[in-house]
Amino acid sequence: MGEKYRIFVADKLHKKGVELLEAQSDFEVVVKPGLGEDELCEAIKGMHAVIVRSGVKITGKVIEAADVLRVIGRAGIGVDNIDVAKATERGILVMNNPSGNAVTTAEHAIALMFALARRIPQAHASVTSGKWERSKFQGTELSGKILGIVGLGNIGSIVAEKAVGLGLTVIAHDPYASEEAARRLGVKLVSFDELLEQADIITLHVPLTENTKGLIGSKALSKMKERALLINCARGGVVDEEALVEALKGGRIAGAAIDVYSQEPPSPDHPLFSLENVVCTPHLGASTREAQENVAIGIVQQITDFLRKGIIRHAVNMPSISPEAFEAIRPYTFLIEKLGRFVALMKEEGITAVSVKYAGDVAKHDCTPLNFYLMKGILQPALGEKVSLVNAQQLFRERSIRFTESKTEAHEDFTNLIEVKVKRDSHEDVVWGVIFGRNIPKIVRINDFYLEADPEGHVIMLENYDRPGVIGNLGTYLGEKNINIAHMKIGRDKPGGRAISIIHVDSEVGEEILEGLKKLPHIISARYMKL
Repeated sequence: MGEKYRIFVADKLHKKGVELLEAQSDFEVVVKPGLGEDELCEAIKGMHAVIVRSGVKITGKVIEAADVLRVIGRAGIGVDNIDVAKATERGILVMNNPSGNAVTTAEHAIALMFALARRIPQAHASVTSGKWERSKFQGTELSGKILGIVGLGNIGSIVAEKAVGLGLTVIAHDPYASEEAARRLGVKLVSFDELLEQADIITLHVPLTENTKGLIGSKALSKMKERALLINCARGGVVDEEALVEALKGGRIAGAAIDVYSQEPPSPDHPLFSLENVVCTPHLGASTREAQENVAIGIVQQITDFLRKGIIRHAVNMPSISPEAFEAIRPYTFLIEKLGRFVALMKEEGITAVSVKYAGDVAKHDCTPLNFYLMKGILQPALGEKVSLVNAQQLFRERSIRFTESKTEAHEDFTNLIEVKVKRDSHEDVVWGVIFGRNIPKIVRINDFYLEADPEGHVIMLENYDRPGVIGNLGTYLGEKNINIAHMKIGRDKPGGRAISIIHVDSEVGEEILEGLKKLPHIISARYMKL
């Protein structure tokens, strides 16, 4: 008889998923939803798999208490309630089910758009209280309006398709969406500022990452039309709720429909709840019978395949590669992921094609897994937790980003070299990376500039004219702003020509400081990167 597996359902899972688990003869299923952290620490002992939705947290403490746990399954997309880093450290696979609720969330965004434009909840409350206030609830017609979609992934693309069918003109901002993919949807890609200024309705469909936290704040709100409507079915932290309240109270924008909050559940006296130009729902984006059934069945099938056959699908913390093959390429995984992140952060412009060339020692191995690390590095600044080594290739395809790999046996300057080129809509960027000595990764070329820089930490990438005083002005300015320079590397095309500097600093650098850098003499551009 084969191995028996103990499966712990720690959250409210659709009955179809539970029934599918219980139908497996080699599964022992324990269903105890809603336990607290200490109770979970006891319950998880002896379990080979645990399944959650969004209501239960699998913390580092819970993971430490697990003795035989092999896989954590999230019935849905977000894994912010799972300590993925600790799971990875313990060798525990984390899987999610990213597509099961995409249609449902997109439909909820559309529903909120109509409810907000026609003031349906307010009108309903008025009628059921015995009033007949037709003139008070005059709405806005959506046909012919401009819908701005921030994030053109699975959910954003479905919203776009439905909105085009409803007669809206659709524009979108997504640094990783290609013009080709947008054209197929009938969507025009624009910059973030252009979207804010042009859209009559803005709907958000981005994950919560370091780059998207507070994306819609006072600055963004100030650029929107006065009659604009804002819809958020993504993550609460993407919107600065305090700034939104002030904008709504002051008439800066006309209204907002909110399904997600920075703290859930929000306080009953949240200031949004007292505003007449707001529609609020309790995180219902994925709350349909179909979606809950889809994600439950999907995650059960994934866990079944993994435990029985070792098949990995939608993993967020592990590539599909044997231990022996991984050990051979391990030194290059960190380097190539950082190269991808670096080249993605160099510009805001969308990427349409990526090519990678392996030369020397690294080219002797199967580099397919390294390609996944590269794709993950390129996409993660924009997509955050959604990107994994397993789904990065799929996300590339969804965005119609072309990917090519090539190899050469030797390079005239280095014993090993990884060259990454990205084609953007108007130009191409290239970065070279190598491994020196005992696994020391370095960036050795950025476009036409040669240097030797560490691909990690807080980095300012500065492009400037090679003139006396530039470094002195830079040091003085950053010192005045209490930004400490750890070290810097400089490359230049020729004396007196153009130069590029990679400046490692000890802390994050805000937009205000970058704007100040750009105003210094002989500075061409300045960008901050967290590598």
